[in-house]
Amino acid sequence: MQNTPLLTDRTALLRNRSRASDRFLHEIARDELLDRLSLVNRAFKNPIIIGPADKFLVGAQLIDDAETLNVIPAAHDLAIHFMALHWANDPVGQIIQSARALRPDGHFQAACLGGQTLHELRACLAQAESEVTGGLSPRIAPMGEIRDLGALLQRSGLALPVADSITIKTSYQSVYHLMRDLRKLGETNALDARLRRPTRRSVFERCAELYDQNFSEGGKIIATFEFLFLSGWAPSADQPKPLRPGSATTRLADALKTTEKPLRD
Repeated sequence: MQNTPLLTDRTALLRNRSRASDRFLHEIARDELLDRLSLVNRAFKNPIIIGPADKFLVGAQLIDDAETLNVIPAAHDLAIHFMALHWANDPVGQIIQSARALRPDGHFQAACLGGQTLHELRACLAQAESEVTGGLSPRIAPMGEIRDLGALLQRSGLALPVADSITIKTSYQSVYHLMRDLRKLGETNALDARLRRPTRRSVFERCAELYDQNFSEGGKIIATFEFLFLSGWAPSADQPKPLRPGSATTRLADALKTTEKPLRD
């Protein structure tokens, strides 16, 4: 029986993270999460933060986003999975393990990069490499779309699942400045199937030309970062539940104070 191929080389990922010196993506995700938590009418006393995060919640325990999370079942009232799901070999497993760490009616939040992230760089690198070498190698992680991660929330058994996103557009002098920034952010290529030898300079030169031609404004190139945010609750008997179809006791037309009219054929 063959093992499932890995998406991420975790040794490379940890090496990239250890060299990171800029946290602007993490700061955006942190601020968005804190804003969402402020809307939850609850004080959390035993939170955990999973992933490469600073301790941005008072009293939070930091947990490494390893394949098997070092968490105690039903021990926490809040679990935050922070900027790591887009590198996870088993994202649904990460969510399920996070959910198991929650007490009944405990809250789950996650932030990660989404599928529109760096779509410009992905397209230009693919075309440049294909033109120059006649082949393709994995260079940017295949990050999930919001509908896919929303479905993972449901598979994990969390109640009241919600998924939403924001998109940030940034500008750079050139593709080389963008790649330098990605190194500072710890978000360079850590794919297990990545090319293990240096890429030809001509590939990057052609990539820069394509980027300038297709994704530039006002003399600068544009790069997209999509952030996905997930939330849900550990099931509890006293949570609100949707009514069964046909159980309503009030007509919608009465609630809207309007006259109900039959549809025309």
